[in-house]
Amino acid sequence: MGELIATLARLGIRDLFEIAVVALLIYQFLVFIKGTRGWQMTLGITALVLFYYVSRFLELATVEWLLANFFTYFVFALIVIFQSEIRRGLAELGRGRIFRALTNSKTQKVHEEIVLAATTLSSQKIGGLIVIERGIGLKNYIESGIRLDAYLTYDLLVTIFNPHSPLHDGAVIVQEDRISSAGCFLPLTLDPYLSKELGTRHRAAIGITEETDAIAVVISEETGTISAVHQGEITRNLDGPRLLRFLQKAEEQDSPVGLAERVRSGERKREKAV
Repeated sequence: MGELIATLARLGIRDLFEIAVVALLIYQFLVFIKGTRGWQMTLGITALVLFYYVSRFLELATVEWLLANFFTYFVFALIVIFQSEIRRGLAELGRGRIFRALTNSKTQKVHEEIVLAATTLSSQKIGGLIVIERGIGLKNYIESGIRLDAYLTYDLLVTIFNPHSPLHDGAVIVQEDRISSAGCFLPLTLDPYLSKELGTRHRAAIGITEETDAIAVVISEETGTISAVHQGEITRNLDGPRLLRFLQKAEEQDSPVGLAERVRSGERKREKAV
């Protein structure tokens, strides 16, 4: 105890600043991964680390040796395990999300056109999947479809998803106020806990929002239900006004305050999906 007090007494302003920075980075990391698959993995890694120190305290030489050798190569496993979180985190850091402006009038117009198209498709029970590109580019997925580069209107969206159209099975990707591509192929989520009611469109919508910061709007072909997905979290049974509020709120969540709010409500959204 005396040594601890003496050490604390020697701490200077620079030391306290470094401690605060490290604590902030750890906190932001935990906030960033909470509600994702990486959260459970982090808990498992923490348990392994605690077990390692317990084995040292109890002088379990064999267990300590096994864990020490395991941790030597574990850094490479971490890159594989957290590849999605690392890619998304670096992309968000690189685009300077903290300085991003809030929704402008052009974005509002795009949202209104998408909402009108979604409600129209829903009333006719026509399936559809609309992905809105944001800070992270979707060029790889755009190239998998048919390039349109057309001004976004609800009439064009409804026409694309007409069952007699050759493009209706894929996803439409929206860049700013233009439909960049249609008939696009998206990655499917690997989450094993999703409701069995969710089909391929819904799983593709969740998959693309897990990999990027895009927003996806899904219309069920079987029921006409409108769903929206952001950051891998799906909200179902939306009408026009609720869908518009969802899109606006998702844009606002680019700020650190909005991100924290999303994390707190993440589990409630997943319950709605089930």
